Amino acid sequence: MVDEPLPENVNQVVEQRKAVTDPPGYELPLLLFAGFRSLIDKLHAELAGQGHPDVRPAHGFAMQAIGAEGATASDLGRRLGVSKQAAGKTIDRLLSLGYAERADDPADARRKLIRLTPHGFDALARSAAIFDELRAEWARAIGPDRLRDLESDLRTVTPPGGIRLDAAGWLSGA
Repeated sequence: MVDEPLPENVNQVVEQRKAVTDPPGYELPLLLFAGFRSLIDKLHAELAGQGHPDVRPAHGFAMQAIGAEGATASDLGRRLGVSKQAAGKTIDRLLSLGYAERADDPADARRKLIRLTPHGFDALARSAAIFDELRAEWARAIGPDRLRDLESDLRTVTPPGGIRLDAAGWLSGA
């Protein structure tokens, strides 16, 4: 049996919550995602204006995973954390948009590599320049020292070993 709360204690949970100065824990991942989304949305708006209107966030992850040396479909799937079939769909889209091409693997004639085209390299180079501009915007908004501190703090709380490219697969649930 539950005791009836005293009238003066009905809002005690709400009042206790108001007294806490830290925001609720669920807000942190939402703020981090909102920052990520803001950067990515601005990047793609700018890329569209610079001759890359069809490139999508998943394409950027895939082009990074393909890299300068190229990758097989299996390699790409593994690097992105998606199935070979899902990687194949992304590859097909990159091929159709002119960001990648198929080439023979010089180390194994049975394998085909996916390589970036000059158009793909251009999209990545423009992305890097745009990200530098967006970072400068954040520095102007919150101050360069605070931004460097934020970046340092994020490096402290994230796993060691570099940045993983499988975010596209992870976000999609693959």
